[in-house]
Amino acid sequence: MDDDDALEAVAWQFLLLVNPDDEDAALQQFAAFQLALDEAGGDADPVPLLRDAIDWKAGFHVGEVDAQALMEALDELAGRWRLHIDWALDDDARELPDTSELLQTAFAQLRERHYCLWTMETGEPTLAGWITHERDMEAMQLVASALGMPARPGAG
Repeated sequence: MDDDDALEAVAWQFLLLVNPDDEDAALQQFAAFQLALDEAGGDADPVPLLRDAIDWKAGFHVGEVDAQALMEALDELAGRWRLHIDWALDDDARELPDTSELLQTAFAQLRERHYCLWTMETGEPTLAGWITHERDMEAMQLVASALGMPARPGAG
């Protein structure tokens, strides 16, 4: 996306989608995004800047094998809507499920409540994503595409 105003408009729409009914949070994240964009220069890729602006606020970015961090991040995000993800962990289980299983569990349970878990390719050994209202799936696909963001519903 070449035009700075167009980029900021689409980034703003993205932030509104990942912060439904919380324009104050979107404004704070937008300010962080704008600052990071200014610091990075005009040719910066906006996708990692947005990912960093929403991390642990409206999104997650964790190591691809860090099941504990993934559960904590998704619990935090789901809690924004007073939702709980039942990870179905045995008290005596010595190992956590792998992250792909956890993403599938979260995706299925969020869909039951009309929310959608999104993930995106990071080009790194990490997992990143966010949660939106299910009704906003089409809008998110359009916004993500306009940003060049490799995002999809679920674990992909």
